[in-house]
Amino acid sequence: MKITGNTILITGGGSGIGRGLAESFHALGNRVIIAGRRKQVLDETIAASPGMTGVTFDITDAASIRDFSARIAMDYPALNVLINNAGIMKAENLKAQQPDLADAEAIVTTNLLGPIRLTAALLPLLQKQPYSAVMNVSSGLAFVPLSPTPTYCATKAAIHSYTQSLRYQLLGTSTEVLELVPPYVATDLMRGTSDPRAMPLGEYIAEVMEILKTQPKVQEVCVERVKGLYLAASSGKYDAVFNGLNAAMTAENL
Repeated sequence: MKITGNTILITGGGSGIGRGLAESFHALGNRVIIAGRRKQVLDETIAASPGMTGVTFDITDAASIRDFSARIAMDYPALNVLINNAGIMKAENLKAQQPDLADAEAIVTTNLLGPIRLTAALLPLLQKQPYSAVMNVSSGLAFVPLSPTPTYCATKAAIHSYTQSLRYQLLGTSTEVLELVPPYVATDLMRGTSDPRAMPLGEYIAEVMEILKTQPKVQEVCVERVKGLYLAASSGKYDAVFNGLNAAMTAENL
């Protein structure tokens, strides 16, 4: 991925991994637009990094995505990088589910349908650029699921699969397709900021940016800390990794 000279849109860019990426790309001289539902969070991020732009929209609403994409295309015609980062994670007890499956449906709409809809809406603009990229943020849990968060893990596995198909369909075009595969990172997603087992956010972002800098053709961005999950099946250790992960992290201690 080309890491300078871009106009970059990052969903969920006001906090966590999205904010870390936004700050890093902004520091490299890219034009960065952060988007999300919480205006206050976007404003705080912009105040800390003057020069960024914030736009509010609802990733769960198809009409909002269409309107947002049209506005982005009008206001930022040079947009050439989309980073689909926005996501939610909730523990679910499958033996005592809500009758309307509200949590599961919200996770699917946010984590899977949102990126698919936004990519579809912005791809025509991206394809007009001499160079463009789509980066989808999945998770190490796409490769080895954590049982207390089944729908979250399923959506991330689906994003991994979708990204592979998108990459193949766009072969030979000007649009590069990457997947960012985070480990357990210290963010406010499921109270990770207070968990000593989580990778510090600053360390994670620094390693990601170093990978992008030194491996410009990388397709799946995996820091060392996530490789145990990412390589579990291919290394023949899947059962051991799955059982170890789920024994260590239960719904009670998430």
